[in-house]
Amino acid sequence: MNVNAQQTVIRVSTNETDLVMKTAPNGRLYQAYFGEKLLNEDEIQALPHYITRPSSDGSVTPRGWEVYPASGAEDYFEPAFSIQHNDGNMTSILYYKSHEVKNIDGNTQETIIRIVDDQYPLEVTLHYMSFAKENVIKSWTEIKHNEKKPVNISQYASSMLYFESPAYYLNEYSGDWSKEAQLSTQELKFGKKIIDTKLGTRAAMHAYPFFQLGLGQEVSEDQGKVLVGTIGWTGNFRFTFEIDNVNNLRIISGINPYASIYELKPAEIFKTPEFIYTLSYKGVGKASRDLHTWARNYQLKDGKGDRLTLLNNWEATGPDFDEKILKEWMSEAKNLGVDMFLLDDGWFGNKYPRINDKAGLGDWEAMYSKLPNGIPGLVKAAKEAGVKFGLWVEPEMINPKSELFEKHPDWVIMQPNRETYYYRHQLVLDLSNPKVQDYVFGVVDKIITENPDISYLKWDCNSPITNIYSPYLKEKQNHLYINHVRGFYHVMERFNEKHPNVAIMLCSGGGARCDYEALKYYTEFWCSDNTDPIDRLYIQWNFSQFFPIKSMGAHVTSWNKSASIKFRTDVAMMCKFGFDISLKELAKDERQFCSEAVANYNRLRKVILDGSFYRLVSPYESNHTAVMHVSEAKDKAVLFAYDIHPLFKEKLYPVKLQGLDPMKKYRIKEINLMPGVISELVEDGKVYSGDYLMKIGLDAFTATRMNSRVIEIVVL
Repeated sequence: MNVNAQQTVIRVSTNETDLVMKTAPNGRLYQAYFGEKLLNEDEIQALPHYITRPSSDGSVTPRGWEVYPASGAEDYFEPAFSIQHNDGNMTSILYYKSHEVKNIDGNTQETIIRIVDDQYPLEVTLHYMSFAKENVIKSWTEIKHNEKKPVNISQYASSMLYFESPAYYLNEYSGDWSKEAQLSTQELKFGKKIIDTKLGTRAAMHAYPFFQLGLGQEVSEDQGKVLVGTIGWTGNFRFTFEIDNVNNLRIISGINPYASIYELKPAEIFKTPEFIYTLSYKGVGKASRDLHTWARNYQLKDGKGDRLTLLNNWEATGPDFDEKILKEWMSEAKNLGVDMFLLDDGWFGNKYPRINDKAGLGDWEAMYSKLPNGIPGLVKAAKEAGVKFGLWVEPEMINPKSELFEKHPDWVIMQPNRETYYYRHQLVLDLSNPKVQDYVFGVVDKIITENPDISYLKWDCNSPITNIYSPYLKEKQNHLYINHVRGFYHVMERFNEKHPNVAIMLCSGGGARCDYEALKYYTEFWCSDNTDPIDRLYIQWNFSQFFPIKSMGAHVTSWNKSASIKFRTDVAMMCKFGFDISLKELAKDERQFCSEAVANYNRLRKVILDGSFYRLVSPYESNHTAVMHVSEAKDKAVLFAYDIHPLFKEKLYPVKLQGLDPMKKYRIKEINLMPGVISELVEDGKVYSGDYLMKIGLDAFTATRMNSRVIEIVVL
């Protein structure tokens, strides 16, 4: 390799952070710095180009923080990249070739770095996209070769980052159906910690594609240095955290290579998912708000648009309904004041009617015994009732008891020579097959084309991949997990290009799909089928660490009837708001309260959906919890305060607000009160400065179990 003697410095920057990479005399590229923005250019030039490490014999080895190390060289720890060349050699060493910087807009910059092997025709292109104001960086990698025959790549990271700190504390999130996004914390020590999933689809059912890393101390809301990272991949992902022999940490993110050695053809480009991250120096609250703003501006489908409030029928009716019953629900939606009625599962299948979850998936024709006028009749009825219409679909899945399965068993991921295992009586369609992609696209395209007034789809995905075999891929089974996800994206790209104005909920038996690549195509995701308001306080608290409020669906239901309708409503109202409850089961004053709550939400939805979100009191650290939303102009705010299970005569502390203008005066008013109830909030109706509210606070908590307060804060 002809080493360029000229040292190259590459700086990827936001308004608050610098990631600096430099070439060393050996021609390779190393991470020299990742931290708070450096102010002096000459000092950036003086940064060392690699970190020396002591060897066992006491000598110093220049084995450094290589930006994209491949296996087989002198680095003894987890590599970013592994390859087997045509001649069987399993080593690559990648040298800096060139780089360029593109200004995308006044806020966004893309840095493209090309590194190459000097012995094989292999090129790796590293992409870094920086968002200055939002303090977010996303990175991905493209791999290409020109060897005579295909090569096998067995590791293909999106990104590798290095840290040097006295201690590292990891927040990870795990779960299952109805207990999504459960937080656990551990200190990382020597060796590897891996977070990964092998579920194929419904990938986040057990492990979630995001993490927080406290540097030097445990992750804290409002102080301390913390890295927040997430991968944009709706399939198997893996995060590897490895602490080496001198207590340095490397973080490797990307697709989980489990059962996925990829045969890369000459000139084919293998593109990895985006790893998205932000480095905060003021705790995880700041990191969350930066990610929220970035997502609304750049990543989330219709990120700056409005969201529809809705009434869903599932919790009350299940699949037991007909056209007459649904028309009554549409009238209920109108009386409630929400924007839309959403028809859930159970509307399709004729030869194999969808009367439960054992049949019908794949046969997307209206069940005429229930719906004699089909979906067009329901869309017309909704229009006459004065509400929009939404529809549940699960087009990636199939029941063996379906006409589609009878016609196309070859379209299903299923073992050809073993007994079939059914997860929830269903199987997964093989989206690695272009014909299946066309079919899935055709299902939703036909529904919307024939019913252009449909405003919303609830797109479900209830099964992971089981019986892992693709009839289409045949001898290339190790491509299934990757090509299946690519096929899913291909379907969504086609659908959104043709029907860009249809809002779509990303649902997966609850919150088992929640990544930023999918959210390019979906306006929101369903956090959990668990709508018990107590459980939801924790679930919503944790999802808000990574995702903007307008992307988090929350509904009022009958789960936990020991909680008042007010408490259940106030918990759902802090997110993207809806109902999944029959109003007929409510008392008159409860129905009136719900309608007034919808009116309050509609009046404040801009603040709630697009405001800066502050987590004020953690449910993990108190018998209470509180959050607030603040408008961009800081002229309006909404505080949600919840008493979970207060102890007898425990001391109550004021809730100190955040994000207000200290010099402005604000009027305090409690809203969402039951009819005839007068506020007992001490500060109700009074005026305080933002300074007072942030330093002294409000006495928003009470000693009553499952009690809640919604407090509107408006500048004079």
